[in-house]
Amino acid sequence: MSKDKKKKSDKVKPQLLKGFRDYPPDEQIARQKMLAKVREVYELRGFLPYQTASLEFAGTLLGPHYNEDSLAELFGFTGPDEVDMALRYEFTLSLARFVAGNPTLPLPFRGYQIGNVWRVDKPGPGRYREFAQCDIDIVGTENLLADAEIIATMVATLEHLGVANFKVRFSNRKILNGLIEYSGIPTERGPDVMRVVDKLEKQGREAVVLELGPGRIDQSGDKIAGLDIDPSQIAQIEKFLDIAGETEGDPLERAASILGGIESSQAGIYELQTIQQHLATMGVDQSKSGIDLTIVRGLGYYTGPVFETTLTDLPDYGSVFSGGRYDNLVDRFLNRSIPAVGTSIGIDRLLAALIELKALDLQSATAQVLVTVMDRDRLPDYLSILRQLREAGIPAEVFSGDTKNLTKQIKYGDKVGIPFAVIAGSDEFEAGTVTVKNLAAGRLKAESTTDREEWLKAEDIQETVESSGLIDYLKKKLPGHS
Repeated sequence: MSKDKKKKSDKVKPQLLKGFRDYPPDEQIARQKMLAKVREVYELRGFLPYQTASLEFAGTLLGPHYNEDSLAELFGFTGPDEVDMALRYEFTLSLARFVAGNPTLPLPFRGYQIGNVWRVDKPGPGRYREFAQCDIDIVGTENLLADAEIIATMVATLEHLGVANFKVRFSNRKILNGLIEYSGIPTERGPDVMRVVDKLEKQGREAVVLELGPGRIDQSGDKIAGLDIDPSQIAQIEKFLDIAGETEGDPLERAASILGGIESSQAGIYELQTIQQHLATMGVDQSKSGIDLTIVRGLGYYTGPVFETTLTDLPDYGSVFSGGRYDNLVDRFLNRSIPAVGTSIGIDRLLAALIELKALDLQSATAQVLVTVMDRDRLPDYLSILRQLREAGIPAEVFSGDTKNLTKQIKYGDKVGIPFAVIAGSDEFEAGTVTVKNLAAGRLKAESTTDREEWLKAEDIQETVESSGLIDYLKKKLPGHS
């Protein structure tokens, strides 16, 4: 081997793949708390948990006529037995396969699923190739009560999560299909037009009009190809966007004024009116849900009502909870249609928003009490305290490190975010007492004072209590235990 060549290390560098990330305890605890609240709402409303496979046949995700290029757009590969397969990039197609493959499944099926999905997208800030989603769906009914149920559940979920200001906005693809017909645009170009109009909120009116026409230059200087739609047809779309953007009066009446003669638009208007009536009867807060005819949803499989949710206080987060009706998706597997409607939460985006809104606190520990070990010979006594705490339903851990130094043990508890420490030495055991140190209060006090003597004398930072009264004392101090 040449001396100029470095010897190859026998150690593996601890690094992540591009577009992937880990979740440290504080974030994972917050995610689990958020999802527990989401589950409470879903199950209160009769949605059933289910789980589909992460890895699917390529045809399930891409259709029967896929090719190598389309497989390369997913995390796809040829697996054992020369079978093409890929990691799911969303739940909806897996749900369609699940329903089609279980003919005895009672319909309508109300289900929810939480898990990871994978997309071969360009990574960026807040944009990952592996991320979590949480979907709810009602499968097997065309009844618009199901659509209203989905919207009502979206509202109830965000309310239960403590979000004060948000809006679930909904529209109907049938109205927008009517707009394509009204504008004289060929039906086959409709999906491309929808895809561009869907950028209205993010890119703005001018960018959308340019992309419908000759194209535009984006902020990075790249050329975005246009659809070269005729200017007169673009003018008709703009006319609709004008009335859709008005805030006075009934948006459906405004839509009917120009699209009322188009059959698909008439159907879409009627469906939204029906959903509105159901929501009113359910008592859904009208300030938190309403019609917005500019909502498109870019995915091509939506066939009717579509929904998006924005956080009023954090508009830059975009839609955190979106979905719609997709009545043709199961056609990939069956010779008959099974109607469905559903919605999906972008878990990590919503979690970041909840933390920023202070609707969810970050905590790095699950234990609420640390039992310190001052005297190794009395370990059975410390374990007895630990057992009593756990039997009382108080999450606790005993210090299991190597150090006997109490200061280091307290520093450990403080560093991982445990709010209380129990301290007992020979004197305390003989007196039948323990010392309880409020680590959380100590952290707060330390931030507001530089005087150590004042800090030590502060109330509620350290107290001596009777061993027999320890459980009652801690239950009064800990949230959710009093």
